[in-house]
Amino acid sequence: MSGTTAPCGVDAPTAIAGNNNDFWPCVRGTAVALPRLTVTTSAARAWRAAILLTVLLCPAGLARGQDAQAPDAPITTDCDQPSTDKDQGKAPDRIFGVLPNYTTVDRATPFAPIGTKQMFHLAALSTFDPYVYPFVGFVAALGAGEGSANFGRRYATAFADNAIGNFMTTAIMPSLVRTDPRYFELGSGSGLHRAGYALSRIVLTRSREGAPRFNFAEIGGNGAAAALSNLYYLPQNQSLSNTLTRWGSQILWDAASNELKEFWPDIRRRIRRP
Repeated sequence: MSGTTAPCGVDAPTAIAGNNNDFWPCVRGTAVALPRLTVTTSAARAWRAAILLTVLLCPAGLARGQDAQAPDAPITTDCDQPSTDKDQGKAPDRIFGVLPNYTTVDRATPFAPIGTKQMFHLAALSTFDPYVYPFVGFVAALGAGEGSANFGRRYATAFADNAIGNFMTTAIMPSLVRTDPRYFELGSGSGLHRAGYALSRIVLTRSREGAPRFNFAEIGGNGAAAALSNLYYLPQNQSLSNTLTRWGSQILWDAASNELKEFWPDIRRRIRRP
């Protein structure tokens, strides 16, 4: 960032795009020495991807969910206002009171199939929940996303990775292969058995009718998301090995998430125990 004199004489405060993606703030009628902010092409591409995902997928997913709800059910109309009721048997609470838990079905809830509209609704809620934004910032601070020195770029790429992965594994791929994207708690048996069950849900899931199926949505959906990330990652990070690393990392993250979903009811009971 370097100092420069902003061009003036415009009718209102504005930002004038200069060469090489430089943005020159301009104040009416006054020549002011202002810092010149350089926005790299790769960073701008990452932010455009994150913003487009929010603008396009959030209303679309929530609208699909509203169409699928019963007439007397509460309707969510804002991306910052997720539903508080159970949505097709999902666990109603947040993990540790913060992390969204919309795609988990508790063991006491009878199986009820969901359709494509509900899948998009769940994906939108899981992606645009208010607590997701600071959580993405937290994982970006730990190194998620791309850009070692530029936190804004890391945040944008981490958010885009999360959003694309959610919609691919929760809505798009399940609707194509006709599987159920939700996690169904086992809730009984030894800890080792339950941990193994949670881990196995990465490769095993249910069809829309409840029959066991290979989890194409998880494996293929995350693979597609990793491939799509090459649209906004830097060229040096678009190699096959880097793409496979992002694919594997997302699958490992989902495996850890399954373990947390399985044992969260036990943790919650211990926390609430007087």
